This record gives sequence, C-alpha cells and structure tokens, in this order.
Amino acid sequence: MQEPEIRKSDLETWADYLVDHSIGGVKAGERVMIKGERICWPLMAVLERKVIAGGGIPDVCLVPPNNDRGRVWSAAMGLHGGPEQITAVPDWHKARYESFDKYIEVLGAEDPSLYGGLSPAQAGAIVGADAPFAGIRLVKPWVITLYPTPGMAAMEGIPLEEYVDFIVRASTVDPRPLKAAEELISPLIDAGRTIEIVTVHPDDGRELRLTMGLEPSRAELCYGTRNFPDGEVFTSPDANTPAGEVFVDLPVHHGGREIRGIHLRLEGGRIVEYSARAGGEQLESIIETDEGSRRLGEVALGMNPGLDRVLKHPLFVEKVGGTAHIAIGRSYPECYVAADAVGSDEARAEIERLKGLGVINDSAQHVDIVIDFRPGGAGRRCSIDGRELVVRDGVWVPAG
Repeated sequence: MQEPEIRKSDLETWADYLVDHSIGGVKAGERVMIKGERICWPLMAVLERKVIAGGGIPDVCLVPPNNDRGRVWSAAMGLHGGPEQITAVPDWHKARYESFDKYIEVLGAEDPSLYGGLSPAQAGAIVGADAPFAGIRLVKPWVITLYPTPGMAAMEGIPLEEYVDFIVRASTVDPRPLKAAEELISPLIDAGRTIEIVTVHPDDGRELRLTMGLEPSRAELCYGTRNFPDGEVFTSPDANTPAGEVFVDLPVHHGGREIRGIHLRLEGGRIVEYSARAGGEQLESIIETDEGSRRLGEVALGMNPGLDRVLKHPLFVEKVGGTAHIAIGRSYPECYVAADAVGSDEARAEIERLKGLGVINDSAQHVDIVIDFRPGGAGRRCSIDGRELVVRDGVWVPAG
C-alpha cells in the first residue's frame, strides 16, 4: 500500500497545534489517550513524543482496521456477535477511559469499507455499546483530527498526492483567527429564540422550512479546540422543538458508506419521515438506533473560508464556510450551562433536569448532515428570530 508522504516539519506543526492549542497543553502526570489506526502512526508518534516531553503519560490506543473510530467493538462483533456478547464490555475498557485526562483522536482508515456490511440493527448495537465511553470522553479536553490515507483518498475519489496536500495544508494553519468571525454570529444565537433553515427540494422546487427553538442553549465557538481543522459556530436546540422539512444536499460518509440527498420531515421534535437518494439503508441504521436518534442534537454554521473544496468526511464538510449542518442524535450538554460552570455539581444537576424535560437529547448517535448555502446548493435562507444571515467572503454574517 502506498503510504502518504508528509514532511516532518508539517507533522511537528500539526502536533504542536493539537497538543498546545487544542487540549491546552500537557502537565506533569496527565494521562493523554492518543487513538488511531496503525496507518496514522506518523502523526501519532509525534504526538506521543510531545506528550512525554510535556511530562505527561501517553496512552496509545491502536485501533484495528475494521473498527470505525475505535469503538468498543469492531464490525466483526456486529456481524457475528450476539446481544449478550455485545453487552459484555470488559471492565478494564471503562477504567481505561476514566483514567485519562485528555484525549486526541486521529481519524484515518486503512480501508473504510471494512466498517460496512452491518444491518441497521447491528450498527445500532455497536454504537449503543460504545455510547457510555463517548460520554466519558466528552466531559474532558478532547480533539479529533483526520490523517490522510490512501483508503480515505479513494473514498473521496481524489488522487492521493492531491488529497494529502489538501488535508495537510488545512491542518497546519493557525485556527485562532477564525474566532473573530465567529464572535459576530454567536451573540445572535445566544439571544435567539428560533432559528429557521430554508432549503429547496430538487425534485419539485418546493421550499422546505425547518424551525428549531434555541432557548435555553448558548453558542459554542470552534477554532481548533475540538476539531482540527475547525471553523463552526454550533449550539444544541431544544430537542422538543424541531418541526418542518429539510433537504440535505452534501454527501456524508458514515460507517464505510456514503449517504447523499437526505430528506427529513419532523413533527414535535421527532423525525417522522426520512429518505435518501443514496445510502438509504445507512440512514435508516442511524435514525432507528434509539428514541433519541429520531431527534436533533445540533445546529451549526460552517465558518472556515480556507476549506475551498467539499469532502465527504464530516470533519471537513461541516466546516466549509457557507454551509450549515444539523446533527441527528445526541445533544451537547455543555451548550446548556455557563462555560465557566461546565463540570460543576450545579451544571450536572441542570443538565439532568433538562434531560428530564426532553430539552437535551440523549442518543448513542450524533451524525452531522450538511446543507450547502453557496451558489448552486440546496440552502436558500437562514435566519434567527427573523434576522437573516448571509454568506460573505466565505463566512456567515448578519445581513446588513
């Protein structure tokens, strides 16, 4: 297999951003999990060295090539294991997750097709078994990045050299300047009551309207502290409120398969009808996972003008300036409490209260699906409390 060629200086720069900026550095004695497939080792090795240099303890978690994102089980367990086997997660797995202080995940697959072949029920069982460990990770400093591999380049339909160049260039740029543009949008979300997304259905030209309540959540600004590369402003809507229809035109790669042309209809916060022009079975496996996967957990605006091409991988497509995305499944609890209170007893109590009211959605799934508001895309208008947002110079800004 042809290995990607990445300059040592680029790997050093990339790793510096992940360690120093994304997870806030490493202190003596801190345990940092570094997770990824063997093919991602060139970047993981640099990360391991930098954690050690900072006085930390690296926990390198090498992922089998048939395991999507290093979940508790691989595709083999989903295909051949029974319910009792899938629920028999070893105690040490939970202990390992509870023991680390910070987390860096390097995505990038040797062969994305090895994740496929699961029925909706099998895929849902694997995701469900992994959900508790995703919950442990999300309350600690974490970041996810994407390493370019031949298998991922083939999935995108891009020559390897061209694909590597694009990924590396995007992953070695200082993300902090993105904050200034995001600060123009976040106050509207913080003060807003309702967001409306208008798309057009390509079959009949109908305008579709999807509305979501924004109270009581707040906006999160993303400039390299969770994903790398980055560039979005997101929040979690009141999961009881989404209503209407939406057409999602940009493709997304999930579980080794491509989903394209998604149409959803929602009533009372629940997805009551769904279809896809391609990958319908994969979409079904997502939505039918649990009760929470029939609801939405995120709405966001892509704010990175430097991403000048659309990839299928959600880490990249959702960041493209002039796009918007919603997520099927789990909410982000941190959107519902003050930033300086996250992790406190009061915040945990408030999150549990809002979960009980159905405002915060709980699900094993969180799958981003992306709408293109640039010329030629399905997106038509986006507004908060009636104030229109427009795309200018590759970023969202308030109209006027």
